[in-house]
Amino acid sequence: MSYRIEHDSMGEIKVPEDSLWGAQTQRSKQNFKIGTEKMPIGVIHGLALLKKSAAVVSHSLGNLSEAKKDAIAEAADEILAGKLDAHFPLVVWQTGSGTQSNMNVNEVIAYRGNQLLEEKGSEERLHPNDDVNKSQSSNDTFPTALHIAGVLAIENQLLPAIDVLKETLGKKSEQFMDIIKIGRTHLQDATPLSVGQEFSGWHRMLEKSAKMITQSVEDMKELAIGGTAVGTGLNAPKGFGDQVAAEISKALGIEFTSAKNKFHSLTSYDDVVYVHGAVKALAADLMKIANDVRLLASGPRSGIGEISIPENEPGSSIMPGKVNPTQSEAMTMVVAQVMGNDTTISFAASQGNYQLNVFKPVIIYNFLQSVGLLSDAILSFNNNCAVGIEPNLDTIKHHVNNSLMLVTALNPYIGYENAAKIAKHAHKNGTTLKEAAIELELLTADKFDEIVKPENMI
Repeated sequence: MSYRIEHDSMGEIKVPEDSLWGAQTQRSKQNFKIGTEKMPIGVIHGLALLKKSAAVVSHSLGNLSEAKKDAIAEAADEILAGKLDAHFPLVVWQTGSGTQSNMNVNEVIAYRGNQLLEEKGSEERLHPNDDVNKSQSSNDTFPTALHIAGVLAIENQLLPAIDVLKETLGKKSEQFMDIIKIGRTHLQDATPLSVGQEFSGWHRMLEKSAKMITQSVEDMKELAIGGTAVGTGLNAPKGFGDQVAAEISKALGIEFTSAKNKFHSLTSYDDVVYVHGAVKALAADLMKIANDVRLLASGPRSGIGEISIPENEPGSSIMPGKVNPTQSEAMTMVVAQVMGNDTTISFAASQGNYQLNVFKPVIIYNFLQSVGLLSDAILSFNNNCAVGIEPNLDTIKHHVNNSLMLVTALNPYIGYENAAKIAKHAHKNGTTLKEAAIELELLTADKFDEIVKPENMI
């Protein structure tokens, strides 16, 4: 491999000839050979958009030439288009401020921007710190990119995925509203409800989760930009953060603002904890839905078997014909990961010592993993399971007719204790409720039929 020599404040270092990064990126690459988890590309794109917006503002304030502004913007656009993804090799497990990834972006933009300046015959040259990082610090740029990446992931991935599954469950709820089934509480038989009513509960879970996530993510639209090193805004023009936030808003069509208190936005991640808490609440509901589906579909002959789910692949390497609820299993594993991520994010967010939190990379890595996994899992569950759920009418009817909890309808007529006698007698002797009521001489056959009508109990 051929190399070129780059330098920074610490001296010279070899960098692969075909790479666009510079000395500080190379040092990080050599010093942090930890794990395989790369800095999420969403953060890189957030930084690129920030650099472009900052360049536009610096030019408007007379602090950056038009040629340099254009070169930064063009290089940033190439990053945003995904053309330069290979030039961001750094791992999550680096400096806790994200400085090295900020410099990675600065160096790539400067190197690529200088190529563009040369192509245009300009004698001007970009410096990664003096030009691309002008009026900025890693301490305000990385959390700004973190918030941008988090908001975009929520609004462009997770919320649309929720809408897809919510629509499916809503349609199923309407379709199955007149099918009466036995309810279950404490894993035991309970009074009836309709299959559609059961699905409506799942639908409402997603509806509420989407609402809570939408509300909570508004707090992540406050950006740290303008705070520079410790929140004072040293080396940044007055109003720089507000103007950069306005540029970012214009580019994304989402209203971002510069945080009112930069001392808070550099050291606290309470807003990210809050949003991920709402994401965790969604995960909890998805665990419930996935578990309900696989339990209701259990069998096909020795389980509950009230619904059938799509048969997508063989379920066993030894048992022929076995088909498993694999989409539920995948979903519940994703939920387990999200729950673990929430613990990591919460602990990391508690480590804001003095003016800076230095757990930023692990916070955003786990946040984006949760959002990405849930988005994918929701769509997979919808497309490969939920849309194909069908009720097994004979099984549902059998369970309703066999249930002892239909006796609840008798309470207003013969009292709780007499109704309990009927249920216990039927269970002990293996008879129906009707037969037990007649044997105990508590009701006539006609009166029992008049009172105990499952369709009137929902």
